[in-house]
Amino acid sequence: MTTFVDRVELHVAAGSGGHGCASVHREKFKPLGGPDGGNGGRGGDVILVVDQSVTTLLDYHHSPHRKATNGKPGEGGNRSGKDGQDLVLPVPDGTVILDKAGNVLADLVGQGTTYVAAQGGRGGLGNAALASARRKAPGFALLGVAGDLQDIVLELKTVADIALVGYPSAGKSSLISVLSAAKPKIADYPFTTLVPNLGVVTAGSTVYTIADVPGLIPGASQGKGLGLEFLRHVERCSVLVHVLDTATLESDRDPVSDLDIIEAELKQYGGLDNRPRLVVLNKVDVPDGQDLADLVRPDLEARGYRVYEVSAVAHKGLKELSFALAEMVASARAAKPKEEATRIVIRPKAVDDSGFTVVQEEDGLFRVRGEKPERWVRQTDFNNDEAVGYLADRLNRLGVEDSLMKAGAVAGDGVAIGPEDNAVVFDWEPTVMAGAEMLGRRGEDHRMEEPRPAAQRRRDRQAERDDAEQEYDEFKPF
Repeated sequence: MTTFVDRVELHVAAGSGGHGCASVHREKFKPLGGPDGGNGGRGGDVILVVDQSVTTLLDYHHSPHRKATNGKPGEGGNRSGKDGQDLVLPVPDGTVILDKAGNVLADLVGQGTTYVAAQGGRGGLGNAALASARRKAPGFALLGVAGDLQDIVLELKTVADIALVGYPSAGKSSLISVLSAAKPKIADYPFTTLVPNLGVVTAGSTVYTIADVPGLIPGASQGKGLGLEFLRHVERCSVLVHVLDTATLESDRDPVSDLDIIEAELKQYGGLDNRPRLVVLNKVDVPDGQDLADLVRPDLEARGYRVYEVSAVAHKGLKELSFALAEMVASARAAKPKEEATRIVIRPKAVDDSGFTVVQEEDGLFRVRGEKPERWVRQTDFNNDEAVGYLADRLNRLGVEDSLMKAGAVAGDGVAIGPEDNAVVFDWEPTVMAGAEMLGRRGEDHRMEEPRPAAQRRRDRQAERDDAEQEYDEFKPF
């Protein structure tokens, strides 16, 4: 038996990007042919897509952990790693995506509507991509970035034109079975219907969908019975139909009081006051049912309701009801505002936006936050001095050092790049004092330079020795 599940918590993980490759091209008579390390592949995304053939979230109830594949690392010979494969998860039409705090992230309505739940990490650049006119032979590559990890909640809200509401055993499922081709489970006891049933009805040129909402009893909006679980399935429906039982065997119930109780629950739930209503007096094939219908109909019409007397068993009054519902659905569709063409809003970055922030915290630690510096730190191999120097150069060009100085940082102060739970912390030394400028032409290899005259080579070597002695005298310990 298929179980209906309309709310699940899903843990999704995107694929991580592959690491870049640090490689040097070598041939028999050309041992230093230049860097040829390829880039790492991009990690796969986790994508939710509406599929009309999917009607429940049952699969995700049993398997709540889903992960996309990682990108492959780059290889020598300028071979880039293969991108990770996106993980596409089909969801029913009308699925709402929320974060764990209950904030709506996306509302997926319509076949093919997609939402990227977790973004795959970008691949690291190989040393071939890092080479430049000044850095001809990088001895390092960038690491791949880890993919996003997200905990999300999926809630299904039935997409239908008409919602049948009423007490258990009022005949909602029977009415759907005779108005459409749907075959719900029907029995004469409370809570026969444990899941919302959907049916498609054709009335003249109008085709509409109809759903019954089970489990509405007094206190449903506070969680009593099954009502709270399924009241959200009413939200997307354009028309509400009260199905009232005129042949109930319970002495303390009558159609008018049933209507008042259900309306009170709908009002308590909220957001449904503007939906047009229609009342169906069901089971008029029973003699006492017809008498009760004749008795309460004037009262209901005096309240402004359109009232129809039907019998799902005897197929009485169904044609008139189906065409009346088609008329209301057509009016509701015509009243909906037309969807405007999607506008592309371009918001250029402010000229004074540096892309990062530097804040001194209460404990004296300076914290740097920003998409670029945080990503650069994650892509750095801290076991490679050249890679660390490359990171220092990038941060310096971005203006991080200048901002630290303006914020009052001095040599030896603690600096953290990233959020509190995942930051790189180090004792800051300005670039000049750290000797990064002395490293000078990082990634250069004189063996790859064009041949120079012997006299020029001697002059260059002497100049390098003079510079080294001067730098030692300037920075030697006392």
